[in-house]
Amino acid sequence: MADWDYDYLIKLLALGDSGVGKTTFLYRYTDKKFNRKFTTTVGIDFREKRVVYTGTGAGGTTERNFRVHLQLWDTAGQERFRSLTTAFFRDAMGFLLMFDLTNQQSFLNVRKWMSQLQANAYCDSPDIVLVGTKAELRDLRDVHARQARDLADRYGIPYFETSAVTGVDVDKAVSSLLGLVMKRMEQSTYGGQSSEPNGSPTASYEVAEAPARRWCAC
Repeated sequence: MADWDYDYLIKLLALGDSGVGKTTFLYRYTDKKFNRKFTTTVGIDFREKRVVYTGTGAGGTTERNFRVHLQLWDTAGQERFRSLTTAFFRDAMGFLLMFDLTNQQSFLNVRKWMSQLQANAYCDSPDIVLVGTKAELRDLRDVHARQARDLADRYGIPYFETSAVTGVDVDKAVSSLLGLVMKRMEQSTYGGQSSEPNGSPTASYEVAEAPARRWCAC
């Protein structure tokens, strides 16, 4: 497809502690491979993928297939990059909140990430999916499934246990988040908030046929 040969540009952001596997997760999703050679992300990186979503679209009534261009933003987990990564929260439409199933501290820090997300995201109730990584390391597991599910239930968000090595539920986690974002759009109508005076978008949804139009379905 050409650069503008799609219906929606959807920006998703992965966040969580350094080393939980955000980069390998996104690589598995976009390239269907596991890459052991990744180094720690410095600041921000991103990957892209084109997918097809079936629904009514923003403000629509008739169900059809939409071509979606996904931008998957990969954030650094280190504290020194925190001010940089949080600056991207307002542009993201959905969030993959990730922790390492073999690292209890990364799970405990989910609450801190959630607080930062809620303080900096584009609206008060952003679309979020909780993702436990490294599910293949069963013998090293340090976070019980019930702990994670209870936390997800407390926040009212879906939860998936994934593995970038085997690919288990990686696609399902991203598809679930995309579905939440698109459902929010389907419930909205044209004429969302406009851009801020400096030109940065206050809304998060962009349509290919009208690239200047912005969306907010909060």
